[in-house]
Amino acid sequence: MIFIWLRGLLTRRAGRLAAAAAGIALAVALPAMLGAFLASAKVTMTARSLQRVPVDWQVEQQPGQALSVPMPGTSREVDFARIDGFESRQGGQTLTTGAGQILGLPADYAAAFPGELRMLAGTAKGPLLAQQTAANLHAAPGATVTVRRPGLPDAAVTVTGVVELPAADSLFQRVGAPPGAQPQAPPDNVLLLPAADWHRLSDGIPRDRVRTQFHIRVDRRLPSDPAAAYTAVTGQARNLEERMAGSGLVGDNLGAALDAAREDALYSQVLFLFLGMPAVVLAALLAALVTRAGEPRRAAEQALLRTRGASKGALVRLALIETALVGVAGVLAGLGAAALAGRALFGSANVSWWAAVLGLLVAAATVLPPALRATTVAAARRPVGGPRRSPAWLRYGLDLWLLAGSAVIFWITSRNGYQLVLVPEGLPQLSVDYWAFAGPALLWAGAGLLIWRLARTLPSSFVTWAARPLAGSLAGTVSAMLTRQRAPLARTATLAALAVAFAVSTSVFDTTYLQQAQVDAELTNGADVTVSQTTATQGQLAAVPGVARVEPLQHRFAYVGSDLQDLYGIRPTTTRLHDTYVSGGTAREILDRLARQPDALLVSQETVNDFQLHLGDQVRLRTEDGTTVPFHYAGIVTEFPTAPRDSFLVANASYLARHMPVDTTYLITTDGTPPHRVAADLRGRLGPAAKVTDVETSRQVIGSSLTAVDLSGLTAIELGYALALAGLATGLLLVLGFAERRRTYALARVLGATPRQLGSFVWAEVGLVGLAAAVLGALCGWALSRMLVAVLSGVFDPPPDALAVPWPYLAALAVLGVAALLAAGAATVRAARRPPLTVLRDL
Repeated sequence: MIFIWLRGLLTRRAGRLAAAAAGIALAVALPAMLGAFLASAKVTMTARSLQRVPVDWQVEQQPGQALSVPMPGTSREVDFARIDGFESRQGGQTLTTGAGQILGLPADYAAAFPGELRMLAGTAKGPLLAQQTAANLHAAPGATVTVRRPGLPDAAVTVTGVVELPAADSLFQRVGAPPGAQPQAPPDNVLLLPAADWHRLSDGIPRDRVRTQFHIRVDRRLPSDPAAAYTAVTGQARNLEERMAGSGLVGDNLGAALDAAREDALYSQVLFLFLGMPAVVLAALLAALVTRAGEPRRAAEQALLRTRGASKGALVRLALIETALVGVAGVLAGLGAAALAGRALFGSANVSWWAAVLGLLVAAATVLPPALRATTVAAARRPVGGPRRSPAWLRYGLDLWLLAGSAVIFWITSRNGYQLVLVPEGLPQLSVDYWAFAGPALLWAGAGLLIWRLARTLPSSFVTWAARPLAGSLAGTVSAMLTRQRAPLARTATLAALAVAFAVSTSVFDTTYLQQAQVDAELTNGADVTVSQTTATQGQLAAVPGVARVEPLQHRFAYVGSDLQDLYGIRPTTTRLHDTYVSGGTAREILDRLARQPDALLVSQETVNDFQLHLGDQVRLRTEDGTTVPFHYAGIVTEFPTAPRDSFLVANASYLARHMPVDTTYLITTDGTPPHRVAADLRGRLGPAAKVTDVETSRQVIGSSLTAVDLSGLTAIELGYALALAGLATGLLLVLGFAERRRTYALARVLGATPRQLGSFVWAEVGLVGLAAAVLGALCGWALSRMLVAVLSGVFDPPPDALAVPWPYLAALAVLGVAALLAAGAATVRAARRPPLTVLRDL
């Protein structure tokens, strides 16, 4: 009997089984693909962390002690000495600097630790000046620089090259000091010498000014998971410190980078759960509704088997076999789709096999219960009489309670100023408060139940009004039929609306995230390309191919009281700022104040609070050379291109230039040419002294800390999934619902109804479902988008001015939804044209 039952299912109910399997496949495919995304993201984060660290460990020898153990991996000795300053004579002018450092490096240091030094000019064989030092001294390869040594006579060296120190922060760290005791910035004045030259210049310097380190590159065959790699690296570092017995301390640069990466991995897991789970729930609901749509027929068929002698145990076995068939087919299809998508998006077909277990559980929860309920003869009885009692959640207003809870949680977390990303003292850290995610979760659940309530309790007068354009004079009859079918109609409309809401909210959030990641990079870099420390003019830069616009930006430092802050000079009429960069008005209003008042000054909120400033107050800034310049406080600026995260000042460029010398930085907008190409062209034209940065490189640097998770693959997965889910929810459920009413349509044909009249019933139902899905789904998606972006506002720096709406994607969603509705209606109308006796015989 089991074989006969299976053959009958595959031949007579193949479409229904395939539909249920498709729902389970969707429930399996998304977590499997998201698992592949997460694994790929972790590999990328680990690899990027390794690439960004030129020196893995800096082992500093403690004063008066000798290291008693050999250094692991590749190691080189590096010596440091603090000196009083440098001096250079260029063009009849004597230039001096403040205190600095000289480093002694072995000859093969650059080859052993690629990325620690980058040659800008000259040759690496000999004394090398850091770029900022060369700019301060106006020194080029071949220049003579005097080193002012403490306790010793001055010494002269001939510079052979100019280098950049990309990892200067870690190179000059205080090994063993807590984060708060680290230097706020690396030294500006640095001279790098061959080891023999360093000993010749520094052996007589007081020992409290000298320190010795061993720079080490360890075996980088580490686990791909950044958390596991961090555990391995820090364990090795602690083991080395234990064996040195206090003779040395380990500065674990690689461990610090992996620590940040594992925090990013935690963030990617939050995205995985938070953005992906609603879709999995929708897929499970789709499978459940598909199965439930065939429940009356299954009950009738199994009741017939009971009357012919089949035992209840036999029917249970048939239900289990049907569940296994649907579950295994759905799991295999879902894993296959996930493997293909993973290879296309991430270059790997590895999927999360635990998703297969999830798929089998979904099958057991959605396919098995209806089949088990159908094992009794009573289940096949058609309900007679008035409507059944409303569900308990509807009577007690569960949807309204969920929405109220969502609003309360959102208000509490917003009032507390919760941010996912914290930046204490400039060090990005993640602080994930899962309680804050309860607001959107409750909103999603409450909105779904509210949509169900609205669709289930629609008054017949509204249904008649909505059906009249399609049904004409039959609107009342159509309304009576749809009102009688309001329960399955409400289920279809609710799932379709939730699918639309998921597509809208996911696409808006992902688009906003990608937009703000670019804004963040532009804020850090200033523009597509930024040029500083150059003698080139604005016109010369504008003539470079690929440059569309050049905006000069003046920069220097000034004291507010005893607080030294960055001071920027801008042209208010041509400068462009986002509204989120300012407070107390729009960006245009604040810039207009600068344009009207030459001595106007924009300050940070922190400065306003610290110095108790009021609009119009005079602010006297003191430059580093002692000059005092009066300004008037005119507004608050919260963010500014190239500015640090803490306090800074913005003033009129013309007023600034009249009262103090300034350095000019040029912000360049390209004409569509990739910024890295324009930056490379500018480096070739301007020479090594100029500092040129581009937004693409800056985004990679930022991405390694806060936005290491590349959402492009995740976005493609979720948006494609949302389209498939919306299409199936709108079209498939309608088709199945219409299929269950073939008996009704056939009887109507026997009683004299024309195909056109039957079409009125079909198209009215299609239109009502489409209207509910579009309107209610769009409203729910908009509310979810607003709350998602608000809850995750800490990810965005600065927060977005407004939600970024992906209109092309939403247009594609609308086209697909309409196409699914039209296809479902057309298929049903075509089926309704079949001879009624043939249909009744099949049933």
